[in-house]
Amino acid sequence: MNIATKVTPKMIATKDVSLDDKYISDHGSAYMTGIQALVRLPLAQTRRDELNGLHTAGFISGYRGSPVGNYDNFLWQIGGILKDHHVVFQPGVNEDLAATAIWGTQQANLAGQGKYDGVSAWWYGKGPGVDRSGDVLRHANLAGTTEHGGVVALFGDDHSCKSSTIPHQSEHVMMGCGIPIFYPTSVQHILDLGVHAIAMSRFAGVWTSMKLVSEIVETSASVIVDLDRVTPVLPEIELPADGIHIRWPDHGIQQEQRLYQYRLPAVLAYARANQLNQITWPCEHARIGIAASGKGYLDTIEALRILGIENETAQQLGLRVYQVGLIWPLEPHGLREFAEGLQELIVVEEKRPILEAQIKDELYSLPDEQRPHVIGKAPHGKGEWSTSFEEAPLIGHYEFQPEPIAKMLAARFLQLDLPESLRQQIQSRVDLLYKAEQESRRVLDLAERKPYFCSGCPHNTSTVVPEGSRALGGIGCHYIAVSLDRGTETFSQMGGEGVSWAGASHFTNEKHIFANLGDGTYFHSGYLAIRQAIAANINITYKILYNDAVAMTGGQHVDGHLSVAQLTRQLDAEGIKKQVIVTDEPELIHAEEHLAPYVEIRHRNDLDAVQRELRDISGVTALIYVQTCASEKRRRRKRDAYPDPAERLYINSDICEGCGDCSKKSNCLSIEPVETALGTKRQINQSSCNKDFTCVEGFCPSFVTVHTRDMKRPAKFEGFATGWPERPLIPQLTDTPNRIMVGGVGGTGVVTVGALLGMAAHLEGKATRVMDMAGLAQKGGTVYSYIQIAADDTQISSTKIPEHQCDLLIGADAIVAGSNAALSRLKQDAMVIVNEDGSPTSDFINKRDWYAPIHDLIDRLRGRVHKENLLSLPAARIATQVLGDAIYANQLLLGMAWQSGQIPLLRESIEKAIQLNGTAIDKNLEAFRIGCHLASDPSLITRLLDSLPKTNAPQTLAELINDRTIRLQDYWNEAYANQYRMLLEQVAKLLPEELAKTIATQLYRVMAYKDEYEVARLLTGTNFKKSIESQFGRGVRLSYHLAPPTLGTNVRKRIFGYWMRFPMMLLARLQWLRESFFDPFARQEERQHEHAWRDRYIAFVETLISSPNSYNLSVAEQIAELPVEVRGFGHIKMQAMQSANQRWDELSADLTNKV
Repeated sequence: MNIATKVTPKMIATKDVSLDDKYISDHGSAYMTGIQALVRLPLAQTRRDELNGLHTAGFISGYRGSPVGNYDNFLWQIGGILKDHHVVFQPGVNEDLAATAIWGTQQANLAGQGKYDGVSAWWYGKGPGVDRSGDVLRHANLAGTTEHGGVVALFGDDHSCKSSTIPHQSEHVMMGCGIPIFYPTSVQHILDLGVHAIAMSRFAGVWTSMKLVSEIVETSASVIVDLDRVTPVLPEIELPADGIHIRWPDHGIQQEQRLYQYRLPAVLAYARANQLNQITWPCEHARIGIAASGKGYLDTIEALRILGIENETAQQLGLRVYQVGLIWPLEPHGLREFAEGLQELIVVEEKRPILEAQIKDELYSLPDEQRPHVIGKAPHGKGEWSTSFEEAPLIGHYEFQPEPIAKMLAARFLQLDLPESLRQQIQSRVDLLYKAEQESRRVLDLAERKPYFCSGCPHNTSTVVPEGSRALGGIGCHYIAVSLDRGTETFSQMGGEGVSWAGASHFTNEKHIFANLGDGTYFHSGYLAIRQAIAANINITYKILYNDAVAMTGGQHVDGHLSVAQLTRQLDAEGIKKQVIVTDEPELIHAEEHLAPYVEIRHRNDLDAVQRELRDISGVTALIYVQTCASEKRRRRKRDAYPDPAERLYINSDICEGCGDCSKKSNCLSIEPVETALGTKRQINQSSCNKDFTCVEGFCPSFVTVHTRDMKRPAKFEGFATGWPERPLIPQLTDTPNRIMVGGVGGTGVVTVGALLGMAAHLEGKATRVMDMAGLAQKGGTVYSYIQIAADDTQISSTKIPEHQCDLLIGADAIVAGSNAALSRLKQDAMVIVNEDGSPTSDFINKRDWYAPIHDLIDRLRGRVHKENLLSLPAARIATQVLGDAIYANQLLLGMAWQSGQIPLLRESIEKAIQLNGTAIDKNLEAFRIGCHLASDPSLITRLLDSLPKTNAPQTLAELINDRTIRLQDYWNEAYANQYRMLLEQVAKLLPEELAKTIATQLYRVMAYKDEYEVARLLTGTNFKKSIESQFGRGVRLSYHLAPPTLGTNVRKRIFGYWMRFPMMLLARLQWLRESFFDPFARQEERQHEHAWRDRYIAFVETLISSPNSYNLSVAEQIAELPVEVRGFGHIKMQAMQSANQRWDELSADLTNKV
């Protein structure tokens, strides 16, 4: 239990830290992520070698991929430090070539020309990279390492397939290559085992490896960095006279013999001498044991705590726990010591059995009375393949959470002879787990945030295919297209893009297919796929998506140089039939020299036409789509390294009809719904917009370009006092961690909040663990940051917050906060602070009437915790109003959470963490301070809300009629408005109120059709001017995007400069010409249809009120609502009107059939 207490700055002194401490400090503690620990290892190794009198260097090479996707980014950030430590970072073109380079580091001294005593080398890659590198891994490991060099292969496995095309478990590949495998459980363990991994590699002459999963390597923690914390012990073993290290010449047969006769036994000797596998919960008279490693070990300890079992109760239970640091080969002596006296040995490990198989093999020969029953993926008496899914104590796929492990353990424990109090404790705890599981199954998510392309992402457009065509997916951000309704089906491994068609094309009537191929994948291995397609002479168009960044893993550049010109020349040399470059900036491509001959350059507006042309060409063709990654544009603009056009798009909500064509054209989530007095319209989120400007292609005159780079500086809100409010009571840490969860949308700073709290806890010397769950979610999907703060590191086990253990939820997004994944983790007395402003999910792209069920989500949260513990507010709008950007909403919420007394940290520590983060320091500190004031004085929230723009939508039928009458008078004239009023007065008298409201709303819609006069009036009116000035200030220049119907109903819009305002002002004054003989627009087809549609609706209303009791009012309600489906302009509106008329005809037959 956390007890609140008054804490002042004098009670806790925060540390002086530098962000480089994690890499260069050799004493004390540092705060770092698991990835940063991997960066530290080669640096610390050269310093350790120097202390031991060795002159060594380091070498790092590999290929990025989750969960080691940001490893190279961190390495690039410290180029100077690497150089000072003689560490070379050289990314590989792909994983197997990187591994070959790593192999070469151990050959550097073979010719007697080496500059160093040895080179410690570090390879990195994710599961698919391990798969493709099997050949070189086997060769290099058989060749061996040097005595003062050594190699560690860092491999990332995505057990739950969150950031991969398939789930991975790479141990079997490493085992097949004879490479020992370490599996750490924490950031500290990464540092400790990393020292052993390189020492073992040197001692035994083998490559070693380290398994990394997101839950460990993407965790942040305060760790001990003392250089002498780990001192490897080198055991005395019998070795051949010529040693066991790399040499030349060396035959493969001798290499294999050396590996299995000497090197792997040396590995086991090292493991025993250094106690890499340890009994962490000893029990002299144990009857049941648990062996686990890595994430499985953490989940096991948390599972025991869920059941109320700590060290003391473990003694009553007769429980012994074994933490395995080296999972292959499994050291036998330590295992036998652990298993001695046990009746049952439970193995907890994710995926297929690695430890379990070795344990069974090692203990099989023991006498029956000494051999424990081994239980894991299979029950006692069965093996992996004789066990059915239903019989398996633990599943062999996906990933574990502590709760199912707790249920399995409880089932085993309750079979033992236990003290009654302990039995009741375990039974009551497991009963709560099953109850919670049943409750969770009954709760369905009201909305879901799926990964989606970033705002302005090139793939929003580039992955669209022409009607009648299909595309094959590939590896990269564009893989998201597979889950969308855009004709992209199936995928291949990285580098195999499109080659499946070489097989399928022989056996289908389909003549052609597109294949998506990112420029990063092309450089990695995709080039060979194109060569294979040309060799097979198949009909395929490669859409090479040249985005100038590997955005999926952090925005890295391609690992080498690949210009558009080079790309075209390579393809030309291979014999491609035709190449077309499609781009948003053709002028830049024209300026690039040395393109291959006959390469066409087209604007992206011609994408559909180009694809249709290419699919009709026999053989292999290429469409090179050139547009810089939107996220990378934003990053570079922050560094002034990319042009930032002094333009912003803005939507006139009075003109917008909410048809959704702009969303369909752009597929962009920065187009958001906005509630107005006339219903739901569209707006552009200026905070998230990356200035792609594709949305302007929506066939609608509501878009204007505002020629300015900056938004209007927000007016100062006078309600906030200077300084800080009075300090709250701060929770005092006791015997359990304080657990905080931050949930929001990927890319909006959720992870930053976790990083700030983790650093603040480190500054105060508190134990902390921060786990970020992102993966593909960073692309507009759900992101969580789990923060645990404790008095002692031993109190924190699982990296995620277990169910019903969360003390505070900061909901940066209501959809994420109200999801089942968040609700299930909340304590009943938890505090919830949630942002009411809901940005749209990807469903909004194709469902124009989608809305975020914010109030339902908040009600769900209110039902989960005590009513007084929930605080909701429109944080994004407040941040925009006060600070000028919604991005500061998270810091505002953080300030509210701290001031509410829910975070066991000093305010000064959080301030220092914000300063160390180094991004928009003043604005983030101000947002944090404002949040503190809002929590201290809730009346400020009310005052701020009062200052926000209001929709002022009419509520009663009378208000609605009066509002629309006034609008129609402005639209045309008093007579036209009176026609509406008189008709509605009759409707109000004779029809039910709800039907009358519907008619009042929809009759206005059909009468106030937006012709040239109305569009001109709305673009030049006072309301629009005020709207522009409120966001961008006075004096900004506008351009207009218009497609006058006189040019046709489906023509591309043209840009008209500010001069167009004056003809439009004149046109607006000529609205008295509307529908007269002299109206030049009245005879257009679109206007004729609008007149007929209006007249039909008026006739329908007049028919209803002439004899209201003669009609089926349920059917009448459906007909009355039909105009809401008729939205948009030009061909968009005409198509909608045709569909609505057809539906009207269908309903008319039932109108007189009263029920």
